[in-house]
Amino acid sequence: MRGIWELAKERLTTEEIKNEMLLRTDCEGRNAWYNSSYRGDVNVMREIWELAKERLTTEEMKNEMLLRTDRAGRNAWNIESFGGILNVMRKICELAKERLKTEEIKNEMLLRTDGKGRNAWYNAAYWGHINVMRKKC
Repeated sequence: MRGIWELAKERLTTEEIKNEMLLRTDCEGRNAWYNSSYRGDVNVMREIWELAKERLTTEEMKNEMLLRTDRAGRNAWNIESFGGILNVMRKICELAKERLKTEEIKNEMLLRTDGKGRNAWYNAAYWGHINVMRKKC
C-alpha cells in the first residue's frame, strides 16, 4: 500500500487522492477503509487510517470512515459484528475514541441499526459471537 500511496503523491493532486482513493465508494457505498474492516484486515485498516490523517479533515474521517454506512445502512462496527473478529472491533473502537464523542459512539455505532433494524448486538447474538457481545467500546 505504501508504494501505491507514494506513487499517488507523485502523480495525483490532493483532491484526486482524497476523492479517488480515500473517499471513493463502490456500488454498495463502501470505501477502502470500510472494506478493509469488512474483510477483517487490521493492518490495512491501520495503514489507510494513517494515510487518511494526512489528507482528510477530522469531520471527513468521522463521517466518511468511522460512521460511513453502506447501501444497507451498516457501518463498520455493525458489519464487523457479523464476522466477530475481535481485533478488528478493538481497532474500530480505538479509532472511534480518537474522533468521536461518547454520545456519537453510543448512538452512531453501538445502537445504529441497519436497513432491516438490526444492530451490532443483534448480529453478534444471531451469529453466536459471544465475545463480541461482551466487547465494550
